[in-house]
This record gives sequence, C-alpha cells and structure tokens, in this order.
Amino acid sequence: MAKLGLQQKLAILSDAAKYDASCASSGTSRRTSRDGTGLGSTTGSGICHAYAPDGRCISLLKILMTNFCIYDCAYCINRVSSNVERARFTPEEVVHLTLEFYRRNYIEGLFLSSGIIRSPDATMADMVRIAQILRQTHNFRGYIHLKTIPDADPLLIEQAGLFADRISINVELPTDAAVKSFAPEKSPDGIRRAMADVRLRKEASQDRSHTGKRPPKFAPAGQSTQMIIGADNSTDATILGQSTRLYSSYQLKRVYYSAFSPIPDATAKLPLIRPPLEREHRLYQADWLLRFYGFGVDEITAGRPDGNLDLAIDPKLAWALANRHHFPLEVNRASREMLLRVPGFGTKTVQRILTTRRHRSLRYDDLLRMGALMGKARAFVTLTDWSPRALTDSADLRARFAPPPEQLSLF
Repeated sequence: MAKLGLQQKLAILSDAAKYDASCASSGTSRRTSRDGTGLGSTTGSGICHAYAPDGRCISLLKILMTNFCIYDCAYCINRVSSNVERARFTPEEVVHLTLEFYRRNYIEGLFLSSGIIRSPDATMADMVRIAQILRQTHNFRGYIHLKTIPDADPLLIEQAGLFADRISINVELPTDAAVKSFAPEKSPDGIRRAMADVRLRKEASQDRSHTGKRPPKFAPAGQSTQMIIGADNSTDATILGQSTRLYSSYQLKRVYYSAFSPIPDATAKLPLIRPPLEREHRLYQADWLLRFYGFGVDEITAGRPDGNLDLAIDPKLAWALANRHHFPLEVNRASREMLLRVPGFGTKTVQRILTTRRHRSLRYDDLLRMGALMGKARAFVTLTDWSPRALTDSADLRARFAPPPEQLSLF
C-alpha cells in the first residue's frame, strides 16, 4: 500500500470522524472556496462546530486517530470487514495538526476518537499520549475532548481525564440485547463500569483533602455518551428511558443520538426502522424536554400506541394537542411547571414571564417581545387582551401545525 501524505490522511480520517455525534455542524449549506472564489468552507477537512452553553460557536479539529479497527460492529463503517480506505495518524502528527490549526486561528480545540488497533490499551495509550504532549510539552490550553475506550485499563482512562476537558464513552445502542447482537465483541456491563468509574473520579476530584487542597481537575467539562438509533427495533420510549437512566446514573452532560443509515455494503444488513434524521431531531427535542421542562418519558411518548414520537410535529406540541384539557392557560396566573408545557415557550421566556408579572399583567405584545413563539402558543394561552376562544378545541388544530404533504420530484 502506498504511503499516504498528511493531507491525504486528514481527508480520510476527518471524513471518518463524521459518524461521531458528540460535536457536529450539520444542516448548513455545502459551501467552499476551493474554486478560487470567496473565503472559507463549511466542509473543510477536520473542522466541526460545537456550541457552548452560552451559545458560542466553538470550532474543533475533529478527527480519528485511525479508522483501522479490530472489531466488527455491524453498524460501523470502519469495522474490520468493511471495504473502506484506511489511514492512521501517529501521535506526533495529531499534535502537529492541532497546533498548526490552532496557531492559524482555525480551531479552538481538538475532538479525537479512534478505531481500535492492536488492543484497547495500545490505542488508549496513544490517545492519552497525544493529550499529554499537547498539555505538558506545548502548554496547549485549548479544549480537548477524547472518546475513550471502555475496555482499556482504567488507569489510562483516568489519565485521559487529567488532560482532557471532556471524555466520552459510547453506550453504542439503546439496549444490551442490541449491543450483543450487532457488536458482540463489546460488553454492555464493561461500558457501564467504565462510565461509573469516570463519574466516581469526577466526584473525587471535587473533594478537598484534609489540608484544604483540591486534587487535580478531572474532565472538568464532564462526560457524555453516544447512542446509535435506528439500527435495531428499539422504540423511542425505550431510547428515552435508557437516556434518562444514563443521565441519573452517571451524571452525564449529554446523550448524543446518532441516526443510523444503512451502509452501502453487502455485509451490513440492518433494518431501517424509521426515517433516521427526522427521528434523531425529534429525540433531541424530547431529550431537552426531559432534562429542562419537567416532562416524563411516558408523557412524551403516550401520543402513539407504538411508543414512538410523532415525526410531523415537535414532542411538546404533540403533548399539548393530546392534553387539551389543560388549556388554554392563563399566563398571568399559571405555575412555572405549566408555563413550561406551553408550545412556543422556552425556559428563558418563562423566566421573563414570571419576573414581569410580579409588577404588571402581561399582554400579547409583551410575550412577543420576550421571545415567545406565538404562532404555536396562541392556541394554548389566554392574556389580558387575548383569548383563543374555540381555537384550542378546534378539530383542525393539528393540521395548522403539521407541514402539508409535499410531492417530491424525480428531477
């Protein structure tokens, strides 16, 4: 096999990293300046965009250390039986790329994952070495996210947490049965043990010693995980129930849902249960409702008998339409818990409502200025100058929100 140059490796391994869902810039137009016009590119090798809690967009160098892998997970494009072009960075090459991209102000950090080469320990040791060289040799202070390997020595994962801002361990699939079926070389119990170890080390790093000195920081941005959805027949209720358990058990910062699409390879004969990208989007919305809006899994998934989310409308709107007896809601008197359940009201809008109504009654225009999406909310609320009258109970209310059928063209 011909020796690949650094640019060729970057093209292969940045493209292979797009299946890691822990940071991504998806949904934008494909624009590039490679034709000699303009400046910049939305599809440049290795650059992805993550978003901080305060809304800042953070550019990351997102690559695999290698897409060689000794495992044969049926859903993975980089599995050992897959016929894809392979490449491998040395630790020194990853360090070089990270520093050069950073010096040119292309990135603010590194997102590093990898296939498994030789053994989990050997792979994890190389990833830790990369982070260690960046931190200790080059005094790199940018963001580092490492995708760790649950089968690796716990000491290696502990070292990873000392150098990385965030570490993640993938649960792979929604159920143990699915993991055993599609990734038999991986152990659900081993994955959970590794995630529990990370939580314990994270908590221990926050405790002061008897002298009052804090131990070294461990993964200060916490841990996250990724779950592939659509590769097995798990319902959305099963997926969200598993996510709820993961959040509570391991204090995760985020569960990322990665839509499975069949790989054009004769060895990957997995079912495509529901449209993958629409389903992924609705699961993220439902996940947000579970974490910040006080909803339960049973409430969100009760609208359909099959335990799946409605793909045509968002989960909060679907709940409101199925529970019209709670509406219309008097905005000037309703509790915070019920205001959070109004379609079109976000957490910031609700807080502004609660703050303002202490001093005066709210009107329709006030909600518009607060950022409420009144196109959705108007059917579910009453105000000093607004009443939906019969709109809340109208038979065609759902049709007002669901997108109309679209005839697709073949050309």
